[in-house]
Amino acid sequence: MSSAYVIDPPVVPTLPVAGDARRFAVNRIYCVGRNYADHAREMGHDPDREPPFFFMKPATAIVADGKDMDYPSLSNDVHHEIEMVVAISKGGKNIPADKALDHVYGYGVGLDMTRRDLQGEAKKMGRPWDTGKAFDQSAPCGSLTPVVQCGHPSNGSVKLLVNGEVRQEGDLNQLIWNVPDTIAYLSTLFTLEPGDLIFSGTPAGVGPVKKGDVLEGSVDGLNSLKIKII
Repeated sequence: MSSAYVIDPPVVPTLPVAGDARRFAVNRIYCVGRNYADHAREMGHDPDREPPFFFMKPATAIVADGKDMDYPSLSNDVHHEIEMVVAISKGGKNIPADKALDHVYGYGVGLDMTRRDLQGEAKKMGRPWDTGKAFDQSAPCGSLTPVVQCGHPSNGSVKLLVNGEVRQEGDLNQLIWNVPDTIAYLSTLFTLEPGDLIFSGTPAGVGPVKKGDVLEGSVDGLNSLKIKII
């Protein structure tokens, strides 16, 4: 029997779900840039509440909790950025902020890994950030905790340890654009779909990693994330 495809369809990336044998199929990954005031300042920008901006990573960039991440090629300055991840269960466009949380399946802990040197070169030349942000294995992510278990976190510690030492630490209440406002704004730019992930932004303290480093990320009330750079 002939297949409907000239090549086999790619395997859909998935994430485990806390307390459930079923998995969450990942569609697209959106990331919010400079969504903590202290991080905006450390990157040399004004943290005033200007409209948020977004960039994307492919779903195939996911690295599961407990796995190794290969240090990426063509870079000597790879940075960690710890974030709370929002998993979308119901799509829509022009979603009102007061209805936005109805579209959330659950939350997780993720890392927006960045080839900072390549990102910097792209910025100087006015080019897209894809080589700095959307490379293979650039989106480590832990298991998702459904809303029915964790509610909708709006405050609590966001922390990253590198080799057991605290590198990043902030609080969800420091987000410039909170989760409902972020979803509402993003849905004016794109029609959100079930399976989309939103990396909500990182607190201050971003910095380089090296081969052999062990990264442990946490957000209060959610399952933690641990990876090793090899």
